[in-house]
Amino acid sequence: MSVNVNRSVSDQFYRYKMPRLIAKVEGKGNGIKTVIVNMVDVAKALNRPPTYPTKFFGCELGAQTQFDTKNDRYIVNGSHEANKLQDMLDGFIRKFVLCTECDNPETDLHVNPKKQTIGTSCKACGNRGMLDTRHKLCTFILKNPPESNDSGSASVKKEKEKKNRKKDKENGSGSGEAGNHDNFDAPQAVDGDDDDEDWAEETTEEAQRRRMEEISDHAKNLTLSEDLEKPLEERVNLFYNFVKQKKESGTIDGADKEILAEAERLDVKAMGPLILSELLFNENIRDQIKKYKRHFLRFCHNNKKAQKYLMGGFECVVKLHQVQLLPRVPIILKDLYDADLLEEDVIFAWAEKVSKKYVSKELAKEIHAKAAPFVKWLKEAEEESEGSEEEEEEEDDENVEVVYSSSARELKVETVKPDTPEKEEDDIDIDAI
Repeated sequence: MSVNVNRSVSDQFYRYKMPRLIAKVEGKGNGIKTVIVNMVDVAKALNRPPTYPTKFFGCELGAQTQFDTKNDRYIVNGSHEANKLQDMLDGFIRKFVLCTECDNPETDLHVNPKKQTIGTSCKACGNRGMLDTRHKLCTFILKNPPESNDSGSASVKKEKEKKNRKKDKENGSGSGEAGNHDNFDAPQAVDGDDDDEDWAEETTEEAQRRRMEEISDHAKNLTLSEDLEKPLEERVNLFYNFVKQKKESGTIDGADKEILAEAERLDVKAMGPLILSELLFNENIRDQIKKYKRHFLRFCHNNKKAQKYLMGGFECVVKLHQVQLLPRVPIILKDLYDADLLEEDVIFAWAEKVSKKYVSKELAKEIHAKAAPFVKWLKEAEEESEGSEEEEEEEDDENVEVVYSSSARELKVETVKPDTPEKEEDDIDIDAI
């Protein structure tokens, strides 16, 4: 999921976006470290080398950092939560990315190692300024200036090479003559005695259709490999647009298999229920759960991670239609549970912790409060079912008897029906005998 580069701006249509930081803790004991999985994508959105924000984390946390540029691994020693690093990244953005005049992140750094200065220029408003070099990161930037500074010299070299080529052509050098031969000899080879039929392509409808199928197959394979190389955010957006197109074209009802296949192709299957919830649910969610049950089951069946994303999607739908859906939270949760889209473990885990990942903390608390009666009922029902199963097992144990037979080689286990008290016989009158 993407966030605003300047997170103090709450506008959802803010044009400057960046991926949310993903942190992964590895190792144990003294060797524990935090790998920032998508630092390359985050740095690209900020127009800064990925080493800068990583080093900034190290300076702020007093921890050592490691860079493996070949494998795109950027590491901060120690165990650090993603939310903590995300908040720390805001400090880096304020000091080293945002323009001091217009607060836009369209800035470039200009490093002068001789004068030991770091300048900034804003493409949006044209403002130019100097960074305060007292921060520890500035020492690192001065020693490792951004590569963009070298682009000027590279462009100058390219221009010189172009000028040299032009001079060679004007002087009639060998390379120019070779270029002329290449241009004029090719048509002469075509003007031979060969018939047109030898090299012309078929223009029939069937031949055109066959060629288009071959091209589309190649294009699919290329698209498949290209899409998988894209960042997670872009793949999620591709899946969102795919489902949206199915909905707008009116073919969504029977497209559950295609939607699942597309999610698996883009490797976003677990996040599928979150996107489906956003596109398929509104204030009539109870009817829509029944209508699109098959679509969600393809993602949620025996997949607890997908079920957690479904809970997140459910919270988002409640946020959009708060007046209509907030009072009906327990009923909707029961509908999801009855449809086998949610398991007890997932519901209990969700109920234990209030999260502000998808909605505000205040709204999340309200949703949890409304869901409390359903969660309580679910726990009691589970306890009753466990209790009844234990009683049945005890009864079965009482009705089992081990019978020993001298003729048999093994012990036999037989189920013996419990003795039922026989009906008392009618009283016999002794005098009547």
